[in-house]
Amino acid sequence: MSNLDESIGKILLELQKDDPDTFKKLMQKALEENPELFEDTIDQENKQVDEYNKKIEEYNKNIDNES
Repeated sequence: MSNLDESIGKILLELQKDDPDTFKKLMQKALEENPELFEDTIDQENKQVDEYNKKIEEYNKNIDNES
């Protein structure tokens, strides 16, 4: 991550903490104007959650089979 990215990230975190309404409006506008910026992140997060859930299901099946 570049220094600019880190600076923008810090500013957004501060804005989210200090003025959540403005942050929400800003993020909504960013999503409307540049949805492609959010798609990859959401897809990756969903894939990670799915993988985690599969591991949990396998673990639970193993425990059930041992009982």
